[in-house]
Amino acid sequence: MEKQTKAVGRRKEAVTRIFITKGTGAITVNDKDYKNYFSLVYLQNQVDRPLKTVEVADKYDVKINAVGGGVKGQAEAAMLGIARALIDINPEFRPALKAAGLLKRDPRSVERKKFGHKKARKSYQFSKR
Repeated sequence: MEKQTKAVGRRKEAVTRIFITKGTGAITVNDKDYKNYFSLVYLQNQVDRPLKTVEVADKYDVKINAVGGGVKGQAEAAMLGIARALIDINPEFRPALKAAGLLKRDPRSVERKKFGHKKARKSYQFSKR
């Protein structure tokens, strides 16, 4: 069996597990073609951005297992996971991927709701009298 590289990408509540093998450039998400899974073009571009950055889009097959969050979060998590997997394959890809900003884990997530408040920051109306 040929070597398979694994990586994990996360964004908000979305988690993607990435499996990369040598191949023809097929990208599948949850056993569907990524162009069917991510219907918006800019999300498709985000998923294949790391591969295009290091110019290996037609040399590797990518299998993505996406769980949780929404489609945008899953697409961004996949982008991070693919970039991490490519570095495992060839450490020389790191400077190009880092310069493109593809190795940063976006730390923003939903703030928790506080007790005594309606939402995370919204409060009940205050009445002095």
